[in-house]
Amino acid sequence: MVLDVQQAPEDLHVRREGRRVLLKLSGEAFGGGAVGVDPDVVARVAKEIADAAAQGVQIAIVTGGGNFFRGAELSQRGMERSRADYMGMLGTVMNCLALQDFLEQAGVDTRVQTAITMGQVAEPYIPRRAIRHLAKGRVVIFGAGAGLPYFSTDTVAAQRALEVQADVVLMGKNGVDAVYTADPRLDPTARRLERLTYADALQQGLKVVDATAFSLLMDNRLPMVVFGMEGSGDVTRALVGERIGTLVTG
Repeated sequence: MVLDVQQAPEDLHVRREGRRVLLKLSGEAFGGGAVGVDPDVVARVAKEIADAAAQGVQIAIVTGGGNFFRGAELSQRGMERSRADYMGMLGTVMNCLALQDFLEQAGVDTRVQTAITMGQVAEPYIPRRAIRHLAKGRVVIFGAGAGLPYFSTDTVAAQRALEVQADVVLMGKNGVDAVYTADPRLDPTARRLERLTYADALQQGLKVVDATAFSLLMDNRLPMVVFGMEGSGDVTRALVGERIGTLVTG
């Protein structure tokens, strides 16, 4: 059963002092729907992140790499799966560096940490160091996925959020602005859901994130917001805790 937003209790982790969030950005967002990086899109997203950081939000980010490579798709075309996944991880690092560049142009102190060691361009992923960066007001961007094949960046977002003690996971999507009862691009009767529980999503068979990420978030009762990134200012609104997209709770 979907909860009535008007009667739902006051949301936790919204607009409180020291709010810490994990923002998941899809690779498609970096390419604007095309292969590669679209500088105009990345600059806009960086500006919106900078606006939230200026309000005191502690921001960690996980990037996808679908604008360069998708390991699962490459493996379907005959490439060995683990090698294809490693190529995808390298794609996420390119997105990290692009976002770091535009964030620093916007005046935000930023660190990139990667699960695969590449000391010339990024720090290694060290959770306690990431937490210190966040506490000092730096944006931390996590790249190279989990450093292991067969793990999606959705799963990495959930895992990193738990390790850095984030209050909420924000899943930025392209092409959809919330969770619906069906794919709104295929089913005109699909209903937009403002709020639901993980149990609701399971019962209704809603594909919110991949199964491993879903289990991590549900088992640890970590709330998640699914929102669209096409609207101007939507990333800032999500980061500072305004009502946007679909809130999924334990």
